[in-house]
Amino acid sequence: MLSPSPYRSLNGERMLLTIVAGARPNFMKVAPLIRECEARGVPYRFVHTGQHYDFSMSEDFIRTLGLPEPNANLEVGSGTACFQCAEVTLRLERELVEHAPGAVLVVGDINSTLGAAIAASKLFIPLGHVEAGLRSFNRTMPEELNRVATDALADFLFTTEESGNVNLRSEGRGEESIFFVGNTMIDSLAYAMDNSGETGIVEDLGVRPGEFCYVTLHRPSNVDEPARLEEVLGLLNSISKRLDIVFPVHPRTRARIAEDGLGGMLGDARMVDPVGYLDSVTLTRRARFVLTDSGGLQEESTYLGVPCLTLRPETERPVTVEEGTNVLVSEDCGAILGAAFDILGGKTPAGKVPPLWDGHAASRIIDALEERLD
Repeated sequence: MLSPSPYRSLNGERMLLTIVAGARPNFMKVAPLIRECEARGVPYRFVHTGQHYDFSMSEDFIRTLGLPEPNANLEVGSGTACFQCAEVTLRLERELVEHAPGAVLVVGDINSTLGAAIAASKLFIPLGHVEAGLRSFNRTMPEELNRVATDALADFLFTTEESGNVNLRSEGRGEESIFFVGNTMIDSLAYAMDNSGETGIVEDLGVRPGEFCYVTLHRPSNVDEPARLEEVLGLLNSISKRLDIVFPVHPRTRARIAEDGLGGMLGDARMVDPVGYLDSVTLTRRARFVLTDSGGLQEESTYLGVPCLTLRPETERPVTVEEGTNVLVSEDCGAILGAAFDILGGKTPAGKVPPLWDGHAASRIIDALEERLD
């Protein structure tokens, strides 16, 4: 059993948990943890690192996921990976000394995750990592480095799928530190569907349910090189001849399209601004299939039973392929187009919801922490 932190706040108050988030995808993962703390009366502080998302401007997250305003915003801002990690470590150190928790919880694999992990570890505060053990085995991905390093520092490794357990064991972690709890992203998805329902975005865009492809692209490997981006847009143009395209365009992707003079390639595709969380859930749920390079959409489409084509050669979420509706189509646009037409022809993956993706992952995480930090 881990001992509580020896550090105390300046006013003598102890916080059981400090929950850290740093960017938009993190908020879906921490929201169920915060709701669980609220329901149980567990003291916590919600810290936003301010890595690259203005939380205060989003009524979408506050309303849909039941999130409170953060107790602290470190206002780290944008910058290189080293800058962001270092600033999060420095600024969170001050926060943790002033408001000393019994444990720190970090989620996902962004730079804030690693920076927060370093700060907690250097202060000898027990550290929990939500989404531990996920591996793409591609060390050119910045997220992979963050995952591996955070897991090496964490005391509590909360996994979403069996592959995470296997990976952590192979890296020498003992069973006493690994907790297979399920997926807090799915907790948020189930909560949003139960409490908010769907939006009217499908009707607003003038597409029919089941008769459009929902596209999200943002990874540098797909959008940063002009030749590759032109190839991907040509692929979408080919699909659009058979099926409507709804493409909320990431700011970086839109900038690349404009810089490279490729705006005319998508024809009638509906290129829209980035959408809110509930709009994205609605589009995923009502799409004929999803075409993406996002890890989160691989999980959400699997839970919703919607076919997903992932434009990457590997995934850190293999359960979405082995048991879910996800198909890795790598970078070969001919293979991607063939897979898309297979779906249109009725050949869809017969997926199922993975074990413990039941909307109660956060409850299991707080159970484990309360038991071991009591």
